[in-house]
Amino acid sequence: MVARATALPHYAALYWLFFKNRLKILMEYRANFLIGATSTIFLQAAGLLTIWVVMSQIPDLKGWSLAEILLIYGLITLSKSINHMFADNLWTLGRDYVRTGTFDRFMVRPVDPLFHLLADRFCHDGIGNFLVGLALIIIAAGRLDITWTPLHVAYLALMALSGGVIFIALNLITSVSGFWLMDSVPVTRVVFEMHEFAKYPLVIYPQAITVLLTLLIPYGFASFYPSLYLMGREVAPALAWGAPAVAAALMVVGLAVWRFGLRHYGSTGT
Repeated sequence: MVARATALPHYAALYWLFFKNRLKILMEYRANFLIGATSTIFLQAAGLLTIWVVMSQIPDLKGWSLAEILLIYGLITLSKSINHMFADNLWTLGRDYVRTGTFDRFMVRPVDPLFHLLADRFCHDGIGNFLVGLALIIIAAGRLDITWTPLHVAYLALMALSGGVIFIALNLITSVSGFWLMDSVPVTRVVFEMHEFAKYPLVIYPQAITVLLTLLIPYGFASFYPSLYLMGREVAPALAWGAPAVAAALMVVGLAVWRFGLRHYGSTGT
């Protein structure tokens, strides 16, 4: 326990070094950096336009207004941005690291391989998602007359971080398939794309979808259930405050699956 505690400052300082070096590389081409950082804003605009078109024709979607849906959309986007910025390397574990043999360098260095994989690349594309998510939450809260008390601000930060960990843990669990498959992206995408359902109120779907996004692939804790709390709608405390516990449980599973894959990793010999 003491060894782990003393290792945390070391890894924090090490991550900061990785992060600074990554920024130096990105800023060599500042125009590309700005385009990459803001490109996701335009991608999100397409999805938001779809919602606006639908809601302009159906102002009330099973009791949910446009502002309420934007709040849900903003929450899931904010959580996804954390995964996008800090854990995007998980997507290409099989294709870019295991298959090419470059994962071997993580195994021979005195640094935890998973930490090295995550720290190896900060994805600045996620900055656009973060800005969009935050802007949507602020706009929606204004229309819904949500008062930003210190508790609400702390709650939003806690839910966003927990949602980000949920995304990362699910991607970790599925990306480990890259230790056996040529490319883990298709496996990861199957689960990841389920978050699209969590951009809308779960109550508009059949019960099976609601259960799936609550118990098995719990993206609902990154959007729908926190939105109920912020809007003052009725929600069970376990659902309103459950995101940190769900995130922790998923990460425990993810780390166990990762260690299993790591034990069965065989170098390509290249």
